[in-house]
Amino acid sequence: MASDQVFSSFLFLLCLLQSMRVGYPATFTIANKCTTTIWPAILSNPGTYQRPATTGFTLPPGESNTFSVPTSWSGRLWGRTLCSQDSTTGNFTCLTGDCGSSAVECAGGGAAPPATLAEFTLNGTGGIDLYYVSLVDGYNLPMLVVADGGTGGNCTSTGCVVDLNKGCPSELKVTASEEGVACKSACEALGEPQYCCSGPYATPDTCIPSSYSQFFKNACPKAYSYAYDDSTSTFTCASANYIITFCPAPSIGVKSSNGTVPGAVGVSASLRNTTPNIVVFAVTVMAASWRWLPLF
Repeated sequence: MASDQVFSSFLFLLCLLQSMRVGYPATFTIANKCTTTIWPAILSNPGTYQRPATTGFTLPPGESNTFSVPTSWSGRLWGRTLCSQDSTTGNFTCLTGDCGSSAVECAGGGAAPPATLAEFTLNGTGGIDLYYVSLVDGYNLPMLVVADGGTGGNCTSTGCVVDLNKGCPSELKVTASEEGVACKSACEALGEPQYCCSGPYATPDTCIPSSYSQFFKNACPKAYSYAYDDSTSTFTCASANYIITFCPAPSIGVKSSNGTVPGAVGVSASLRNTTPNIVVFAVTVMAASWRWLPLF
């Protein structure tokens, strides 16, 4: 009977430990390999109560910034360009990606399109992270997202490493001093339902890729090019840290899986979830107790 009690206790402890998912923050490293200063911005999704400590900062060329992102965070980040502060009002504004806060910190403001977006949902169902790079709201900067040290999912690197501002169709192009600085989506530029996947085109069957979305897709095959571009554009990983590089060298390309990129600093990816090791330890101890109990 004593052995039955030990076994019952063992099952209870195992179930308890399985339900206690000990999560650790992810580390995001944002690197600027552009030739000019950029201003990265972060927006948490509604209902995300634990948020990164920053919502925007200045990042000079050649520098990087590393910060912790809470467990189960979801949101997006992007780069702002051609920013300045008004000497009279003190208002801070950017020509692309402006978040409307009139400050370097965005404080809950989203990106004014066009802007290249990286979107994340961390520690979702089964502890899996979901991430992707989107050009649905247009494009302003090349971007590469690398999942560093992940253990589950496909952990594929993704992004858009090509400078699309030079070849952007004239009807989509945003210029400053006669130079292309961003590329609008067809939805924003033309406003027609077939480009916005709205009205009678609001389903995957009726909203098909346009010549404009194909321009983005051909250049950046792993990035979202229109609203229903899920099948080739969303990626998963578990227990990873993330490295987001603006203006990566085109020769970097997009990795296929599980590459480790040096330079991520902070909490080890392997520490984001330690529950399995605790469970193994508990199983070992309880099994030993059950085995030796008849000797007493």
